[in-house]
Amino acid sequence: MRLFLNPTPIKFIRSLFSSPRSKSPPLRPIRAGSSPSTAIAMATITKSTSLGAVAEEGIARRFWIKFRKESTLALYTPFVVCLASGDLRLDSFRQYVAQDFHFLKTFAQAYELAEECADDDDAKAAISQLRKAVIEELKMHDSFVQEWGSDMVKDCRLNSATVKYTDFLLATASGKVEGVKGPGKLATPFEKTKLAAYTLGAMTPCMKLYAFIGSELQALLDSNKSSRHLYQKWVDNYACESFQASALQTEDLLDKLSVSLTGEELDIIEKLYHQAMKLEIEFFCAQPLNQQTVVPLLTEHKPADNRCLIFSDFDLTCTVVDSSAILAEIAIVTAPKSDQSQAENQIVRMSSADLRNTWGVLSRQYTEEHEQCIERILLPDKAERFYYEGLHKALEQLSVFEKGANSRVIESGVLKGLNLEDIKRAGERLILQDGCTDFFQSIIKNANLNSNIHVLSYCWCGDLIRSAFSSGGLNVLNVHANEFVYDNSVSTGEIVRKVESPIDKVQAFRDILTNHRSEKKDFTVYIGDSVGDLLCLLEADVGIVLGSSSSLRRVGSHFGVSFIPLFPGLVKKQKECVEGSSSSWKGLSGILYTVSSWAEIHAFILGIERFMRQSSRNGGLSTLSYYMSKLSGTLVLSQVIAVRNFVEWPFRGNMLYVDVVALVLMEISSCRPFLDLSTLHK
Repeated sequence: MRLFLNPTPIKFIRSLFSSPRSKSPPLRPIRAGSSPSTAIAMATITKSTSLGAVAEEGIARRFWIKFRKESTLALYTPFVVCLASGDLRLDSFRQYVAQDFHFLKTFAQAYELAEECADDDDAKAAISQLRKAVIEELKMHDSFVQEWGSDMVKDCRLNSATVKYTDFLLATASGKVEGVKGPGKLATPFEKTKLAAYTLGAMTPCMKLYAFIGSELQALLDSNKSSRHLYQKWVDNYACESFQASALQTEDLLDKLSVSLTGEELDIIEKLYHQAMKLEIEFFCAQPLNQQTVVPLLTEHKPADNRCLIFSDFDLTCTVVDSSAILAEIAIVTAPKSDQSQAENQIVRMSSADLRNTWGVLSRQYTEEHEQCIERILLPDKAERFYYEGLHKALEQLSVFEKGANSRVIESGVLKGLNLEDIKRAGERLILQDGCTDFFQSIIKNANLNSNIHVLSYCWCGDLIRSAFSSGGLNVLNVHANEFVYDNSVSTGEIVRKVESPIDKVQAFRDILTNHRSEKKDFTVYIGDSVGDLLCLLEADVGIVLGSSSSLRRVGSHFGVSFIPLFPGLVKKQKECVEGSSSSWKGLSGILYTVSSWAEIHAFILGIERFMRQSSRNGGLSTLSYYMSKLSGTLVLSQVIAVRNFVEWPFRGNMLYVDVVALVLMEISSCRPFLDLSTLHK
């Protein structure tokens, strides 16, 4: 158990005990009791803070950041993975070129309409230049036809995804947007400029996405120059400086045309941008493939013959804040003050001040000794290849340390007197990582998958975990964790110790597989973020590391474990894919795959199309943006993006990140005025 204690009580926890429980829908971070009137009175973020600088970025950049999850997911479409690997069937590529040719013709037409609407001479010239670039791109498609000797453009029947995007683009450029007049009815220069901005809003994500994919694929090719790539010419076209410059020019143009627009009009552009992004991804998904692919992972999963078991860690894999910090704050907030007397029939507890001091000592001691233990378990010399036995022995030593740390916590008495209902309420409001709940829900709701989900955690209190998932309708998850001992629903300070260490975790993993043996073959996926997950990650058929724990990578690398970003790993797997063969995923390969979000996990395992359907149910908003939009109609786009960008800053995973996220989100949840967030950088 990682002992994380915040220097000041999290206001989220205080809100659990200072106001009645809200009866609003189950939105985890904002259900702390608060009235609508206080939500409306929420203070805005001023531009004097460090967040204001984020809000002042151009809207094109802000939209790209906001919807970067979708852009990353485009890489995980079967078409792009096969294209990147170079083994995409030629017929599939020809079909794509034919569809894209019609799409580009519409793109050029939309630029022409936008040019007519632009009032500024410089804007007109810029749009004209972009239209000419599209015409050059059409010529490149002609060269593809000549090179491969097949002209499918003439006989090609447009698929539904191509029609949806081209219709959407022309409708936008023609003014068929709610509250916008058509080009022939535009009376003022401002109205014309607004329509040009809307049109660029629907075109910019396509340019940016192709530039992104081109550069990502070029980076892969640069790292593997030993073999000729069949589609090098395509990659070169979208990775080249001229196309990258065109994408940036489109963004700059969108920013310029949007300067004079109102907040409501910027909201329309955001919706157009997001819709265009989704339609572009649907375009990639719609490309026909007549070959075996490694994505989605469960494509090869045959429920009649196989059983898929999904395993996941909890703290900082599923959650934003470590559960030990939550339990500590509950204990401190509900503890009596030093001058308060305690009833004779109650469990004797420390005062809140003594509790905070004791937690601080325990936390510091844990952090220092954990670092020392990591140093001790490393070999004198780094292993030249994967050395599982050595890693297992090293983590046996870490397990002894973890058990000792838990013993100190129990002996200190800091876990005494916590009410079960308070723990459950805290769990229901616990903030989970964006996309985590959606992923689990998608698996559970698909009865055809024959899949089970198991959560393995060091968490001291399984009730906290179950409550966190129950608010998302995930009562059927199998939770394997330690449990509090209660006397009349009040914790005694003792723990039923089940999963305390890396060795306990991997033993629980093995026991689950043993206890559920059947005639069906098991296929296992483990998702984790820390050193304690290493053994499970390696024994699973597919081990996925979420985040960037330095200690996990350091220990793993020391014993020969390879950490490979998931997308390049999938491209390599696709190259190795042999038609008609079974999956090559297997445990104890010494290879772990790294991701930065649950969205990547969702797209890899279940598929991008399933993810897009799930995402569209909440309007495509990120978790934080969604919560904030529900909180108050007074929040404007720049505020939502500012806080979201700040929360997703690079220091994810360390103590400062935990404190910042907790404080920012809990301030939102309690509907109190925002802190001066600039002070949190110090």
